[in-house]
Amino acid sequence: MAELQSPEEKFHLITRNLQEVLGEDKLKQILQERELKVYWGTATTGKPHVAYFVPMSKIADFLKAGCEVTILFADLHAYLDNMKAPWDLLELRTKYYEQVIKAMLESIGVPLEKLKFIKGTDFQLSREYTLDVYRLSSVVTEHDAKKAGAEVVKQVEHPLLSGLLYPGLQALDEEYLKVDAQFGGVDQRKIFTLAEKYLPSLGYAKRIHMMNPMVPGLTGGKMSSSEEESKIDLLDKKEDVKKKLKKAFCEPGNIQNNGVLSFVKHVLFPLHSEFVIKRDEKWGGNRVYTVYEEVEKDFAEELIHPGDLKASVEVALNKLLDPIRKKFGSPELQKLTSHAYPELAKCKGGAKGNPKNSDEEEITPTRLDVRVGKILSVEQHPDATSLYLEKVDVGEAEPRTVVSGLVDYVSQEDLQDRLVVLLCNLKPQKMRGIESQAMLLCASIDGNPRKVEPLDPPAGSAPGDRVFVEGFEAGMPDDELKPKKKVFEKLQVDLKISSACVAQWKERDLMTKLGPVTCKTLKGGSIS
Repeated sequence: MAELQSPEEKFHLITRNLQEVLGEDKLKQILQERELKVYWGTATTGKPHVAYFVPMSKIADFLKAGCEVTILFADLHAYLDNMKAPWDLLELRTKYYEQVIKAMLESIGVPLEKLKFIKGTDFQLSREYTLDVYRLSSVVTEHDAKKAGAEVVKQVEHPLLSGLLYPGLQALDEEYLKVDAQFGGVDQRKIFTLAEKYLPSLGYAKRIHMMNPMVPGLTGGKMSSSEEESKIDLLDKKEDVKKKLKKAFCEPGNIQNNGVLSFVKHVLFPLHSEFVIKRDEKWGGNRVYTVYEEVEKDFAEELIHPGDLKASVEVALNKLLDPIRKKFGSPELQKLTSHAYPELAKCKGGAKGNPKNSDEEEITPTRLDVRVGKILSVEQHPDATSLYLEKVDVGEAEPRTVVSGLVDYVSQEDLQDRLVVLLCNLKPQKMRGIESQAMLLCASIDGNPRKVEPLDPPAGSAPGDRVFVEGFEAGMPDDELKPKKKVFEKLQVDLKISSACVAQWKERDLMTKLGPVTCKTLKGGSIS
């Protein structure tokens, strides 16, 4: 199709529905000579939602216009942006993004063989790229870097240096991907202008920048992965789509900040060149629109009821989501989804150093400081006959005092000089007047009688050896787990003993560098 198009027709396809293009003359010049090379990048952070169909529909336009299109999965950017994707989840998130973006493209009929897919870490860790990061950092001011990332990088009271690096890396990507143009949302504009200002200072060409408008969310503001009510997830069930659309802001006659109308304009019309309003015969029956402006005009004049608009969008949206749901119904992709996005807990913002607005806080096993310990001494608690008082070497200068309730289950002789597993970053708390500085982790099975066994690290372990969950080796634990956050309690729900007596979290082994953590006999027990 592209060979039969004139440069003017290609220009129209490439730029339709864009809010702004920086470098239109250069774009027209390139189209007179050859096909355009363009890239779109996405940081692999929160789960993609239906607003991602907006750039997907533009990618379809680019391909129809004969463009050479690269899709960048910006995994390193995801980490730099205030660690929106923790290092231990980075690879899993990137795999999830690759699968879900490809599923979206397939659902709208985009041939994947015409696209090039690449991960940021495939080239951003090279010697040449790293040297260019240093070169760029020697000319970009702190003011310009901070300003460039203001609408993209998560804003916190005490910004990290990583957030200042983010815009510069995005600028360098244009050179290293060898493209003519970068495509993104209008919220990227300040990063684009930073690239235009500073890339020439490194001897690199200024690129074209093409920007989509930001699609309003269902609540009227920006559609956001972190605001559950503002977005429809790509894997939401049909009943959830209906519920969220029913709640969506869609005031009769109001075409401003209307996320439902925006979806019709920026996704459904570019893909299908028409939109059908479905309604009962007594209200005039179905109507087919072939021009978006007529939909907007009729809605503004209240000739289209918000309920009919929502119901019609629901039908069209579910047709797009059905193939994605089907693909992600496979056990392999369900497992990938649960591992890439483990349990999230709402975090009330406003604390020093945290985002000013409420957001989501990752609850992953890396936040736990779990270590091997050796019990140096054990005696009866002076004020409680059911408690032991232990001194435990956890690889620090001084042993820690630990109070445990093992009197009824393990003898003092069996605990003496024993290697055990301890959670070391709980806030110390007094137990019958004596402060316990760690928690001894045990397997247990409730019953009559209740059975309890301390967890056993692998043979050859030493005090202070780190215990981690398989697949979550990287990352740093919290200095101290805040009691109100209940981080351990939320993770503890999925701590179990396998049928092989191996300690696990969500069927992933608890391990040291020497092998798995086990218990002696309590198959299927819980861990606390």
